[in-house]
Amino acid sequence: MSGNSVTLVGNLVDDPELRFTPSGAAMAKIRFAVNRRYQSNNEWQEETSFFTGTCWREMAENAAESLTKGMRVIVTGRLEQRTWETPDGDKRSVVEVRIDEIGPSVRWATAVVTRTPRQGGGDFGGSSRGGSQAPSMPAAPVVKNDFGPDEAPF
Repeated sequence: MSGNSVTLVGNLVDDPELRFTPSGAAMAKIRFAVNRRYQSNNEWQEETSFFTGTCWREMAENAAESLTKGMRVIVTGRLEQRTWETPDGDKRSVVEVRIDEIGPSVRWATAVVTRTPRQGGGDFGGSSRGGSQAPSMPAAPVVKNDFGPDEAPF
């Protein structure tokens, strides 16, 4: 990641909205709210900011399958500004998050992570709609812990 990197922690305001481009690439639109609590004049104040983010390909499909409205998530990505013109000729602009990573927060919850088989190559694997299964891999060897209960493992 270069340039403007952000990390946001907030709650999903909707289930991720999964769509597919004409070429079959998955894209998920993810809306979340970030609360900021601060003290002003000896009273607690709370502000809520709403963000929209997008993620692509396998991450989009995984997010749509595993994240749901209300879930607390951690999002890392880059801010991108998008501009357009309305049919009336007015110019509009919005800042969105191009999501590089997203996952559930385990601060006040637990999560079970299931690794999905990787398809395609590079950082942008193919869509999991159809296609073949990845070959099975042998399990990693079990490493014995030789450390005592009061010893640090380093």
